[in-house]
Amino acid sequence: MKKFDPSTSIHDYLVFGEFGDVNPSITDSSTFTFLSPTTMAESFQHEIEGCFLYSRHWNPINKFLSNALARLEDAEAAQVTSSGMGAISSVVLQICSAGDEIVSERTIYGGTYAFFKNFLPKLGITVKFVDMQKPEMVELAVTEKTKMIYAESVSNPLLEITDIPQISKIAKEHNIKLVVDNTFSPMVITPLHHGADIVIHSMTKYINGSSDCVAGCICSSKEFIDSLTDVNSGATMLLGPVLDSLRAASILKNLHTLHIRMKKHGENAMFLAEGFEKLGIRVFYPGLKSSRHHALLNLLRNEGFGYSGMLAIDCGTYEKAAMLMEMMQKESVGYLAVSLGYFKTLFSCPGHSTSSEIPEEEQKAMGLSEGLVRFSIGLDGDITLAYERITKCMKEIGIL
Repeated sequence: MKKFDPSTSIHDYLVFGEFGDVNPSITDSSTFTFLSPTTMAESFQHEIEGCFLYSRHWNPINKFLSNALARLEDAEAAQVTSSGMGAISSVVLQICSAGDEIVSERTIYGGTYAFFKNFLPKLGITVKFVDMQKPEMVELAVTEKTKMIYAESVSNPLLEITDIPQISKIAKEHNIKLVVDNTFSPMVITPLHHGADIVIHSMTKYINGSSDCVAGCICSSKEFIDSLTDVNSGATMLLGPVLDSLRAASILKNLHTLHIRMKKHGENAMFLAEGFEKLGIRVFYPGLKSSRHHALLNLLRNEGFGYSGMLAIDCGTYEKAAMLMEMMQKESVGYLAVSLGYFKTLFSCPGHSTSSEIPEEEQKAMGLSEGLVRFSIGLDGDITLAYERITKCMKEIGIL
C-alpha cells in the first residue's frame, strides 16, 4: 500500500481569490455570462476550464471545494452535494435502473437503510442486505443483475471495519462498482487505495466539523463525476442537490484543520475506550487492541490520524442508556444529539434514533443492542475530566 498523507495533499492545493485573496472569492451568482454564444453552446455539451454556465452545473467555489476533496481521497475528481443523502441517492440512481440489484452491508446508517429498503423498490431496484464481515455472503448475493456493492468503511453504529480489498476483489470479478461511505473515517482510511470505485461523505460530520450545515460529496474517477454532471443524463445535474456557495466556502476553510481535529478526536476516543474497557464495560472501538477489527484497521489506515473519534458502549438496557445520556448532558460531558464530528462530544442511542429506521428484529440480528450508546468524542483539552464525569454517572445509575 502506498504511503499517503491527505493533509499534505490538501495543504499543497493553493487557491487564490480574484484579487489575490488567501481565501477564494465566493461567487454569489446563479448564472454566468459569456462573451460568445458559441462558448455558451459548447458549455452545454461538456465542461470548459474556467467557464461556468449555471450554478446547478458548477460554480467556482464548489469547484474549488470539489478539487480539495478529490485530494483528500486521492481521487481524480469529486463533486459536492447539498447533503450526504443527496450524494448517496445521486450515485445509486446514476448507476442503477429498474431491474438492477444492490448488495449492501446490513449495518449501515439508518437513512441509507430506509432509502435502500423502502424507496428504491418503488423504482424497481432491489437491495440485498448481507453481513459484510463475511465476504462469502457478498459473493453468494451477487447475481447478473447486481450493479453495485455498498459498504461503510467504519459502520454506523457498531464500528465494524469493512475488508475493502476483499470486497473490491469480488466487485472487480463481477465488473460491478464498489461504493464506500467514508463519513466516519476521513483521512484515517482512503478507500480508493484499497479498491473502492466511489467514495461518499456526509460532510455535515467530520469534514465540516462545526455542526452548522448539511452537505455531502462524491469522490471518484473523472469519468464517473463527468457522468453525474452530464446535462442530459447526470443524476446530480438533473436531481439538483446543489450545495450553497457560502456553505462551500465555509467547508473549504474547515477542511484545512481536519487533520488536527481527526488526530485529537482519535486521541480522546482512545483514552476513553481504554478507560471504559478497564472498568469492564463492553466497548465498541476498533482502536483497541482487543477489538476483532483492530488488525484490519491497522492494515487500511493512514498513519498519523488515529482510529477516528467514534465509539460505543453497551449499557444493557435502554432505560439505563437513557438515564446515562441525560445525566451526562447535565454533567456537561456533551450534548444528547444525533450526528457526529462536532467539537463537543455528542451521544445518542442508535436503536431509538439514527438506526430507528431498521426494524427491531434486524437490529437484534446485526447485534445492535437497545442499550447501545454511540459517542462522537469531542476535542476536549482535558479528556480526563470527561472520563471522571462519565464514570460518576455510570456509578450513580448502577452501570458500574
